[in-house]
Amino acid sequence: MESSNSKMITGFRSGLFALGFNLTRQTKPADIISLMRKLAPQNCGVDLIRIGGSGDGGYLIPNDLEDIEYCFSPGVSTVADFENDLASRRIRSFLADYSVDSPPTSRPEFTFDKKFLGSTDCEPFFTLQSWKNKYIKDYANDLILQMDIEGAEYEVILNTPDQLLNQFRILVIEFHRLDGLFDPFAFALYSSCFEKLLEFFNVVHIHPNNCCGSAKRGEIKVPRVMEFTFLNKRRVRSTKPQRTFPHKLDSANFPWKSLNLPKCWYSQG
Repeated sequence: MESSNSKMITGFRSGLFALGFNLTRQTKPADIISLMRKLAPQNCGVDLIRIGGSGDGGYLIPNDLEDIEYCFSPGVSTVADFENDLASRRIRSFLADYSVDSPPTSRPEFTFDKKFLGSTDCEPFFTLQSWKNKYIKDYANDLILQMDIEGAEYEVILNTPDQLLNQFRILVIEFHRLDGLFDPFAFALYSSCFEKLLEFFNVVHIHPNNCCGSAKRGEIKVPRVMEFTFLNKRRVRSTKPQRTFPHKLDSANFPWKSLNLPKCWYSQG
């Protein structure tokens, strides 16, 4: 028999649902902390350099670009500083974004598709595997992935075959809606993505995008949007925890406000 308290909670949840809200339990703090510790950035024996300009559109990556010929860069919008910098280093970029008609800069090192990157090949989407096959199907050397696709990164990561994922030497991925870590359903999705990446990569840097602030529960503080840089474990020389944030080359995405990486993301204490 349902207790009066249970009936009250059910009624309260139903009322909120009718108003457009959903009341759920939150993720256990211990589960979030466990994931954060796995994602704590590591010094992997390779210095970080900044590719792209200061502010939005520039990223810190390992100084390990030798013999890389291609970058895949979904999510163009109005900025291509990262790809321009790579082009000056003789690295070609494949760009894709259905929301624009062309990259902000036209140069021979750029190949553009008016497509969204996703988990299917249904228009206007294509998968990372299909995109790679379109241009360099049999290419077997290392690649770079720089991905900023407004929340679709989770489905793309889960859809990408391990063999292709492991072909990337460096990943720079902007993860969105990270406050979803407090929601058990989103946490299961997000943690699956991160666990898949951690099979092949070490996190070498995290930079909060100061566009959207943070969510906080107790001692856990989660910036809603963060840029993660990963280095393939094949290229790792050694590992030790990275304890100094922000990095000297970090630059706020938007200069009128600051948001540093919360200590809970890199301190094991």
